[in-house]
Amino acid sequence: MNTGLETAKQKSTVGSLGIVRSILAHPVPLFFLVLCIATVIASELPYDFVVNELLTRLARNLFLVLSLIIPVLAGMGLNFALVIGAMAGQIGLIAVKIWDIGGFSGFAIAILFSTPFALLFGYLTGLILNKTKGREMITSMILGFFANGLWQLVFLLFIGTLIPVNNPEIILKGGVGLKNALDLKFIQYALDRMVYFNIMGLEISVVTFLAIGLLCWFTKFIVTTKLGQEFRSLGQDLHIAQVAGIHTDKVRIIAITISTVLAAWGQIIFLQNIGTLNTYASHEQVGMFSIAALLIGGATVTKATISDAIIGTALFHLLFIASPQAGNNLFGDAQIGEFFRVFIAYGVIGMSLLLHAWHKYMEAKKKTLQE
Repeated sequence: MNTGLETAKQKSTVGSLGIVRSILAHPVPLFFLVLCIATVIASELPYDFVVNELLTRLARNLFLVLSLIIPVLAGMGLNFALVIGAMAGQIGLIAVKIWDIGGFSGFAIAILFSTPFALLFGYLTGLILNKTKGREMITSMILGFFANGLWQLVFLLFIGTLIPVNNPEIILKGGVGLKNALDLKFIQYALDRMVYFNIMGLEISVVTFLAIGLLCWFTKFIVTTKLGQEFRSLGQDLHIAQVAGIHTDKVRIIAITISTVLAAWGQIIFLQNIGTLNTYASHEQVGMFSIAALLIGGATVTKATISDAIIGTALFHLLFIASPQAGNNLFGDAQIGEFFRVFIAYGVIGMSLLLHAWHKYMEAKKKTLQE
């Protein structure tokens, strides 16, 4: 009898240790899960509304978040230059707006037209990041700011002068520069409502989630290829990959180019759902919010998976849905919830980068002691 009790106690102890290890292994997503549950309860929003909004936001944002995984896999960290890919996608949307091509045809042409720009932007970004190995994240962030300056120059000054556009609906009154907001109603829901189900009030965009599923499959498939193995080798140790005969610069350019093209497509999916293009601001927060979502899912600067992207996007946007109403219920001001979620976005990125720097410092210290 005593032996049975001891065995049961041992099993209980092992189970408890397993739960503790699981919590320690995934502290960030678990913390945000608790935070999301508390925020949803405080918001007092109907649960069917929350679920419906969450499905909409997953369809809208998940493609962009998944586009971050390959650069992380290749050891290039978090791709803050995602904003450059988003700009390429917006070029495609502006083109179909000028040509007045609506529906799924307009969506498809926007994808096709944006792809060469995304390939070019990705290649140039990869060339620059190859010159700043070890500092890719800060370099990609500065590149995003630089690209935004060029964007303002082209679409505020060149449109209507060097690039003739005779469309009073999108051009400013002076005939030079695009308006601040462009109506995309002509392609809104072109993908989302191509095939969709309405189940008990929940709208499920079949084709959009199918596209997301294909990207998940592509990400898993590429890891099994020779190129994917090269990505992983670079992610583990760049110097050893070079010694092994891998053309590291070329592989890094391929990784960032794939990410940029996927970001362009993801931005088009995002904006066809929104239905409005904020010409000079729609791309600005894309990288920051996508990276924050990935990190909340448990990813790090050196490791990211599809499950991290899905979990993180769900948790991050659950906060987006519930925090304004929770702030209003708790403090009488919905704006507090807005401030809170922006604080979360920047805070989780800052904490991740801090932990990454600390981890690198401890590894360097350990090597020094071993020598």
